[in-house]
Amino acid sequence: MKDAPLNDTGTALEIVYDGDCPFCTRFVEIYRIRKNVGSVKLTNARERADLVERFTREGLDINNGMVVFWQGHTYYGPDSVNLLAMLGAEKGAFSALNRLLFKNKRVAGLVYPLMVKGRKLTLKAMGRKLIATER
Repeated sequence: MKDAPLNDTGTALEIVYDGDCPFCTRFVEIYRIRKNVGSVKLTNARERADLVERFTREGLDINNGMVVFWQGHTYYGPDSVNLLAMLGAEKGAFSALNRLLFKNKRVAGLVYPLMVKGRKLTLKAMGRKLIATER
């Protein structure tokens, strides 16, 4: 992504995710990365049409991957969960499973699309729509 990160200092980690998705919400809530990176900002993409429009312009479909901004870089989809796995807290079953699935970029690339499909099916079953990417 060519635009600057959302946070102006580039030091806070910012996660842009789907706030209507129960899996996405739970994932970012239980992720224990504050211990390792300090400030973490959670941004619900459904409340930020400007970001969704920006992502779409830059070829990133928010319905196919969350976006993480950290230290002046942008991470999308499997790269975002790979980064979060590397930054995550080291204790607990969730962290262990997360590291197992996402710390290896190749494995993250294989597992992440399955998570995206699961998210879309769950939203449909719940009667919720995908995030609007066009106006």
